[in-house]
Amino acid sequence: MLTFANAKINLGLLLTEKRTDGYHNLQTIFYPIKIHDVIELVDAEETSMVIKGIYIPGDVTDNICFKAFKTLQKDFNLPHQQIVLLKNIPVGAGLGGGSADAAFLVKLVNQKFKLGLTDEQMEAYVRPLGADCAFFIKNKPAYAFAKGDEFEDLAIDLSAYYLVLVKPPVHVATAEAYSNVKTKQPSSFLKDLIHLPLQDWQAHIFNDFEPPVFAKYPQIDEIKTKLYQAGAKFALMSGSGSAVFAIFEKEVQLPELQKENLVFYNV
Repeated sequence: MLTFANAKINLGLLLTEKRTDGYHNLQTIFYPIKIHDVIELVDAEETSMVIKGIYIPGDVTDNICFKAFKTLQKDFNLPHQQIVLLKNIPVGAGLGGGSADAAFLVKLVNQKFKLGLTDEQMEAYVRPLGADCAFFIKNKPAYAFAKGDEFEDLAIDLSAYYLVLVKPPVHVATAEAYSNVKTKQPSSFLKDLIHLPLQDWQAHIFNDFEPPVFAKYPQIDEIKTKLYQAGAKFALMSGSGSAVFAIFEKEVQLPELQKENLVFYNV
């Protein structure tokens, strides 16, 4: 049995304060996009994990998919499985690929073994694995707050637009990005700003990770600039980077970006 775990982008990301538990309080809007990893569960004689596609550093036993399965296996006395992950969502891109994999693995286990877990129960299983993991259980556009694991449904639909994602050959470590970011209390809530007309987003919706990340990786800033020069109505780095997305009113060709050895998606 297999499933397809999709990525997300952040339509704005505001870091409002440092928490006593080491995390940050934030405001962001998660929006699912059509780039997918593939996860398969295969009956096996012992529990293991195989990763194919894009290389993920580290031991597979440290992968949050494997950790999620082991927790469920213990709680529900599940039989041994081989987890096969075909990795297609870029790593270190701010697209939530690892978190999506863990959440969709939990949903797949729930389906295969008929555990009857509710969305809320599955969210509770994945929250300890990553701040944005719980978003992928319901996997619908949402305003996220607290440390990014509390949600409000949000009525936003970009399907009428052409969404482009550009991933440069740069890996931005999340911990590094957080260590250099400055927090501040915004004058307006992001969940209200997102309802402004699209042409006003550039002046009001920001990603607080951009200044420190752009300072260290100016090529990411250059990508954003080129997307606006190509006619994007809105462009922003997703999460802590390094991917940049842009919203166009119609299909666009970007040969200059494509020829620079960048991973390029129309999503």
